[in-house]
Amino acid sequence: MLFDTHVHLNARQFMEDREETIQRAFDAEVKYMVVVGFDSETIPLAIEIAEQYDTIYAAVGWHPVDAIDMTEDHLKWIEELSAHPKVVAIGEMGLDYHWDKSPKDIQKEVFRKQIKLAKKVQLPIIIHNREATEDIIEILQEEDAQAVGGIMHCYNDSVEYVQTCLDMNFYISLGGPVTFKNAPLPKEVAVQVPGDRLLVETDAPFLAPHPNRGKRNEPAYVKLVAEEIADLRGVSLEELSKLTTQNAFSLFKLEF
Repeated sequence: MLFDTHVHLNARQFMEDREETIQRAFDAEVKYMVVVGFDSETIPLAIEIAEQYDTIYAAVGWHPVDAIDMTEDHLKWIEELSAHPKVVAIGEMGLDYHWDKSPKDIQKEVFRKQIKLAKKVQLPIIIHNREATEDIIEILQEEDAQAVGGIMHCYNDSVEYVQTCLDMNFYISLGGPVTFKNAPLPKEVAVQVPGDRLLVETDAPFLAPHPNRGKRNEPAYVKLVAEEIADLRGVSLEELSKLTTQNAFSLFKLEF
């Protein structure tokens, strides 16, 4: 039984076969998922999907790439939606210095506002980080994000930052890249992260794991991620699945 802690079933790539995709995940023993909304189009759909399935939940937040588009009304809207019984986190949020749509200062402002909101509504946060690690850590520390904690989504940094994240009350989530033959860093992280802080995800439809790299990702493939991590840690898939699912339940304050 696996828990995909970060999936975009609300993406346009799943418009034609969303129900079939979800069923394939269930058939692969991926029973639990969090659908992450990140803008005005995907947030309502994340909640709609969560409402349709007992074991699927939603997160609501604003992606840093689109930070320039977020208004105060959007922030109030996210706060209102945070009270929904199927919403378990705020995000994804963070910083993305790869794309240049939103200036860095605006990204930082929107990031800080969402952390403050999460603390207000007492929900964990989901962090998107692309080429911005030091600034993200600085903001998380300055805003006392450890009060709510959360997830370092699709962690893509070196082991040296792991302890800093753990000290801030964050879990480390690994996805498809841990299966890539030319990606030694996530493999090293997979071994080093304490068992009680490890999560798995797909980030579908993106970052499909080997041997599906380059194709559309889907939540059923989180099993491939879990198999790789279990092998790296020298444990059974069953043990790794149980561990990461328990961690997700603990973080999202869910009950078995």
